[in-house]
Amino acid sequence: MNVGKQEKKIELFGISFDALTMKETVALVNEKLKNKEPTHVLGINADKVNELSHKGQFNQIIRRANIINADGASIILASKILRKPLPERIAGIDLMQELLLLAEKKNYRVYFLGAKQTIVTTMNTCLKAKYPVLNVAGYRNGYFKKENWDEVANELKLCEPDIVFIGITSPLKEQLIDYFLEQNINSVYMGVGGSFDVLSGAIKRAPIWMQKYQLEWLYRVYQEPKRLFRRYLFGNSKFIVHVLQELFR
Repeated sequence: MNVGKQEKKIELFGISFDALTMKETVALVNEKLKNKEPTHVLGINADKVNELSHKGQFNQIIRRANIINADGASIILASKILRKPLPERIAGIDLMQELLLLAEKKNYRVYFLGAKQTIVTTMNTCLKAKYPVLNVAGYRNGYFKKENWDEVANELKLCEPDIVFIGITSPLKEQLIDYFLEQNINSVYMGVGGSFDVLSGAIKRAPIWMQKYQLEWLYRVYQEPKRLFRRYLFGNSKFIVHVLQELFR
């Protein structure tokens, strides 16, 4: 299948989502890698839709992303309510692991940027056990200031990775990816949030049955109630308002 000719966009909340399955997304990323196209792979959830309403520069970065997936059950549900259904949720951690399989198979060089040094080091060890011939170009923690971005960019230029996974919170990771693209560092970039913590074993992922029934968010609240309860309570309420506005627009 020629993925490029099959690309379909669906407009929601002013964002052009790629209406692709996981398999189609991986195939499209592979095309970008084969063609040496600098690419920003972005997962959108309810939080990011909420952030878009009040962050001008962030809005521009989001809309410039090359591949935009629905990374949240709320986005999939909203797409159905708005009669513009997206095919399936593309969870960031699942896509990351699919791309690691692709990288191992095709010998693409990967780089991990983010989290604490102990986390990213442990994750690298765990991934080497799971993907024994994975070509890791390098890794480093995500604790650096904006004045050090040049230093990190130079490191990437030396390593020449094909795929860069960035485990830093939003909107910083999106701004950092945008900066790397401006520096003409020709890689595929994917922000993966807290996936490094899960893949290192520091945080346990929700059971498969909860993932299947789109309840992974509930498991996260159970793990970190103080940090996430208010975020989900108020964030989800705000997102519902965005859906209603989109519905009656």
